[in-house]
Amino acid sequence: MTAKLIDGKAIAQDIRNEVKEGAAKLREKGIVPGLATVLVGSDPASHKYVAMKRKACAEANIESFHHELGEDATQAEVLELVQGLGADPKVHGILVQLPLPNHIDEETILNAVPLSKDVDGFHPLNIGALAMKGREGDFIPCTPNGCIELLDRSGTTIEGANAVVLGRSNIVGMPVALLLVKRNATVTICHSRTKDLADVVRSADILIAAIGRAHFVSADMIKPGATVIDVGTNMIDDATRKSGRRLVGDVDFAAAKEVAGAITPVPGGVGPMTIAMLLQNTLRGAERA
Repeated sequence: MTAKLIDGKAIAQDIRNEVKEGAAKLREKGIVPGLATVLVGSDPASHKYVAMKRKACAEANIESFHHELGEDATQAEVLELVQGLGADPKVHGILVQLPLPNHIDEETILNAVPLSKDVDGFHPLNIGALAMKGREGDFIPCTPNGCIELLDRSGTTIEGANAVVLGRSNIVGMPVALLLVKRNATVTICHSRTKDLADVVRSADILIAAIGRAHFVSADMIKPGATVIDVGTNMIDDATRKSGRRLVGDVDFAAAKEVAGAITPVPGGVGPMTIAMLLQNTLRGAERA
């Protein structure tokens, strides 16, 4: 059996098109959705990610406001910038690109982002709302929400399914587990101290792999016919590539696709969804405003 490929690029593009249409309708009413990005320091990866997000905004009828501070910026300067953006009515979402320089306390800066503009969904109150029955925060974290969208748009039934989340980070593992619980799945969260880990993972109708270890999930850890969402982004050596390296997931894709019922590739699976969900959150922020 060869698994159905869940094409994250195609699904993300559908969402981007929906956001573009929604933003155009708001513009007709005189409301221009706006996303502010805050970049502190000179980290090349951060600069690349912010450039990608700004390009995505332009394509989706969303205005972007980019603010860049040097490596030597003080915490007070970053805090003042974020607070100013929080008070700006043209800004409907604020994204503080992480990591911040070591001398700046990330929690202090992120907590300064108003809940109504926390389009990353990382504010403790937004995360906390996911754990409460019948409650929703202003925004859902982008990558976990993207995982749920991939399941929904690929036709995977979540309600009643046994879901296993491999990894318990604040960014992916814990939020996606809470989202699955809200959708009436029976959820198990696995980590490095889980006993009989392979057996637990093998019980999953839906597996979310977010452990950050290349090819950790082998084919014999996957239940035949399961849906596998691979969140992993790991670089490994590859002499056949010009760069000498390539990107792989937490799942051994080549072997797993012969067992799973549906699976996301890396790259081209969860990755494109993160920016798409960021755009969707920004549009929602503008609609609420």
